Amino acid sequence: MSAGIDYFEKSLALLQSIKETQLPHIEKAAEICTESIANGGLVFLFGAGHSRMMCEEMTPRQGGFVGFYALVELAISNHSAIIGPNGLRGPLHLEKYEGYAEEILRSFKFGPHDAFILISTSGIRPLIVEMGLGAKERGMPVIGMVSKPHCENSKPAHSSGKKLIDIADVVLDNHCPPGDCIIELDGLEWRTGPTSTLTGGMIINMLRVEVAEKLLARGFKPELLPSHQFVGNVSADEQLDRFYEGYRKSLVHLFQ
Repeated sequence: MSAGIDYFEKSLALLQSIKETQLPHIEKAAEICTESIANGGLVFLFGAGHSRMMCEEMTPRQGGFVGFYALVELAISNHSAIIGPNGLRGPLHLEKYEGYAEEILRSFKFGPHDAFILISTSGIRPLIVEMGLGAKERGMPVIGMVSKPHCENSKPAHSSGKKLIDIADVVLDNHCPPGDCIIELDGLEWRTGPTSTLTGGMIINMLRVEVAEKLLARGFKPELLPSHQFVGNVSADEQLDRFYEGYRKSLVHLFQ
């Protein structure tokens, strides 16, 4: 079996395990998000490094809708140069720095119906733990997306001794193995073939559509971001304007 086929088969098995085990947890998370959005609140998404991708998978994304807010800090997610300016060393160091998350949170005025989704495959970095603690201190429910095998078998890195799974009201398990990667090759000391993008993207989109369904059941029609590829489609242009306006209104309480 080729490495590519091996990766494909093992990834499918992970997705199947998510279907078999995570539906009740996704349902609980969807209830939190629905309650927040239906009452005029925001659901924040935060992740450092590669986990930022899951935030942007939720919004702004075709099929995404007003109510979700990707809290993206460039200092911990813009590291594509790897070395030099905007390199990888700085962001990795900031993830270990206690006090940084609190400074981020202080930039916002959170409302009584806001909630948080925190994404971290390890679930142990001080930044992500402190972000969860800060959200809880402000009265917000916290949804954590982690690899439970990785998080449960890792030592806490935050001085509180806590991990994300200790803080979150609902834990969504992306089922990635410790270290994320699933392919071992002769001649390589470390595994390759990361899986958190696949499994995380599946969970995020399952959560998205569950929330949309629940909002509609409440008589609340979410304002979706349509595909901007339908050039010249007047209906799509009008919906895009409604999305922009709905998003603008949803952010009013953040900076008051």
